[in-house]
Amino acid sequence: MKVLAGDIGGTNSRLALCDVAGPRVTVVAEKFYPSASFSSLSEVVRTFLATYGAGEVRSACFGLPGPVRGRLVKPTNLPWLVDADEIERELGLDAVYLINDLEANAYGLAVLDPAAVRVIKPGTAIPNGNAALIAAGTGLGEAGLAWDGNRRRPFATEGGHADFAPADAFEDELLGFLRVKFSGHVSWERVVSGPGLAAIHEFLRHRGGEALPEWALCPASELPGRIAAHARDGSDPVATEALERFFALYGAEAGNLALKLLAIGGVYLGGGIAPKLADAFADSRFVERFVAKGRMRALLEDIPVYLVLDDRAGLWGSANYAATRRLAHG
Repeated sequence: MKVLAGDIGGTNSRLALCDVAGPRVTVVAEKFYPSASFSSLSEVVRTFLATYGAGEVRSACFGLPGPVRGRLVKPTNLPWLVDADEIERELGLDAVYLINDLEANAYGLAVLDPAAVRVIKPGTAIPNGNAALIAAGTGLGEAGLAWDGNRRRPFATEGGHADFAPADAFEDELLGFLRVKFSGHVSWERVVSGPGLAAIHEFLRHRGGEALPEWALCPASELPGRIAAHARDGSDPVATEALERFFALYGAEAGNLALKLLAIGGVYLGGGIAPKLADAFADSRFVERFVAKGRMRALLEDIPVYLVLDDRAGLWGSANYAATRRLAHG
């Protein structure tokens, strides 16, 4: 079955024509578009189809950042209102489905190549237990996979927007700095995301009375990557500390999610940042902070953590969802 799949982010929108046969998803045509360059998702899709055509496609699914309410989504970090009924009418499709982007990634886990998943913290996964997915990128996405007695069913959350909780004096200071910067509420997304890494770096420079180096005077979208690069080559001690703090906070919130969902089936790390830093997890404080949950430490020590290396997981999940729903409804 051929479907149109989309993995929509605050930075990029990735669209693909896919052929779905059972658990196998094959990309026929694929294209990235800068999300901010378009006024709507419909415009992105029309641009894609003008190049590649719809062919035999009758259904589509788009994973979007933000809560899905019925057939509508107002994506986080994008000035769009996405209406599934409107897209169906405009594109002449029989069925358009909208799901949360992390929910799409969770559906993608079922069709991933096993080689695309790396263990970064061993443990004992309980096959009939819940699992969790957390993904830092432009924002921080979180989703669950609930065991229903037969299989794991993905569901969306907006947990990345829950209150950031500091665990030490340094993080107390960081929270105070971010409260001023963001005029009040500080969520986990403000520290565990690309912009979050940039915010930690900014705080460290402010705290140490250091001006931004020349390499950091760049567009905001490029700064997290530059910080990570200078951290990893050891050329900037402040960048190195910023990345170390980022990994620690990522581990802390991943552990929080594991507790909230009782994710004894494992925790998966997705998104755009983790695969690029895959080799750095072993030397980071991620695992240390993941298990540092007081009386629940033993539980966390038993939960495995997996790194999803395939950044197409959201695309695979959207294609899988569109085909599965289409078959279910004839």
